[in-house]
Amino acid sequence: MLPHWEDDLKMARTVRDAKLDTRSARVRLVPRNEPYWMTLGPGRHLGYRRLGPHGGTWIAKLRDPASGCRWKTALGHADDTLDGGTDVLTFAEAQEAARRWFESRRGAGGRGDPTRLTTGQVVLDYVAWLERHRPSNTAREARYAAEAHILPELASLPVAKLTAARLRRWHEALAEAPKRLRVSRGSTVPRFQPSSADPEARRARRATANRVLTILKAALNRAYQDGRVGSDAPWKQVRPFAKADAARVRWLTKSEVRRLLDACAPDLRRLTTAALLTGARYGELSRVRVGDLDLAAGTLCLRETKAGRPRHVPLDDEALAFLTGVAQGGRPEEVMLLREGGRPWGKSHQVRPLLETSARAGLEPPANFHCLRHTWASHRVMSGAPLMVVGHVLGHADTRMVEKHYGHLAPSYVRDVIRATALGIGPGEEAEKVTTLRPSA
Repeated sequence: MLPHWEDDLKMARTVRDAKLDTRSARVRLVPRNEPYWMTLGPGRHLGYRRLGPHGGTWIAKLRDPASGCRWKTALGHADDTLDGGTDVLTFAEAQEAARRWFESRRGAGGRGDPTRLTTGQVVLDYVAWLERHRPSNTAREARYAAEAHILPELASLPVAKLTAARLRRWHEALAEAPKRLRVSRGSTVPRFQPSSADPEARRARRATANRVLTILKAALNRAYQDGRVGSDAPWKQVRPFAKADAARVRWLTKSEVRRLLDACAPDLRRLTTAALLTGARYGELSRVRVGDLDLAAGTLCLRETKAGRPRHVPLDDEALAFLTGVAQGGRPEEVMLLREGGRPWGKSHQVRPLLETSARAGLEPPANFHCLRHTWASHRVMSGAPLMVVGHVLGHADTRMVEKHYGHLAPSYVRDVIRATALGIGPGEEAEKVTTLRPSA
């Protein structure tokens, strides 16, 4: 529990401080980022931050001696240039406001008490926030990661007892654990892939551990920003594994594309072809409706995207002709790409069919749906499409991801641009004066 302050509140009086107790004293202070602090009691401080000629603000700081956690809050403006009011506090009023805030922290209990707030509470609250404010797939992935990798190990651990060493042990153990496999619907017993010494498997496990660490840090940072956690130092010291995300981009050659399409069932062939011609993700394509195809503009509107904002994909003649044929006769509100029997494609419905089709086509390693997106991007880049254009169609905010994955495929394009934009100044007169240096005898 936090310290008790009833006795201090009964005896509350204005504590004097020569630097802060008068306007004339405060006006002589030099503006700086760190507030000027004075002590009101053990672990309790009142601060003043000088903002310049327009005055300053009052701040309260509380430290719990049991856990070492700290909290800060803004109290209001100082009466440097204005008289006291609702949001303007004198020196004495600032002290009273600080004491009231100290008492509110002591009485918060549960979520406000760092000795009782658990890592599990913080993570589940963060997932609930994602479900309210972020796209459904982002929240779904965070909940899965939390339930599979965070809560089993850290749920009951108080946030106040988190240490960098404890988090590193958890992070490293997660990277060494075998890969989890999909289980049948309703099963509660997880299945794991046998451990492998393959370097690529080790890299993939480290990449997974890094993604889970990012989710945990985001949850703890939100709790810290909300004032529920006193310090963010423990998890700031834990670094992700280096070079874990440098996976080789898998893309298909034109010959492999033809073999894959020839081995597809009709419904999977339509879906696969749409992916190869648009570069769209599985979740984006599975929700496309007939009315999203704009024949006049030659674009396909993806309304539900990973970024949470609609995206219009420009179509070449081949893509436009294919999608026009698929959409022909459908009503605008109907789903465009359907499974056999007229059912929509749902979550993970494409995984097993693509694996089986890859085996029939002799593709090794097998193609997944993201591989189709990489194939679209790789062939566009190798044909000379600017990385900025490819990134825009894929829905990236900038070109960093495209440069990372596909930049090496465009050396001829980069070389051609450099040659086409040459300065054109010529060798000049000085070049004619240059003579070859010969070693002395």
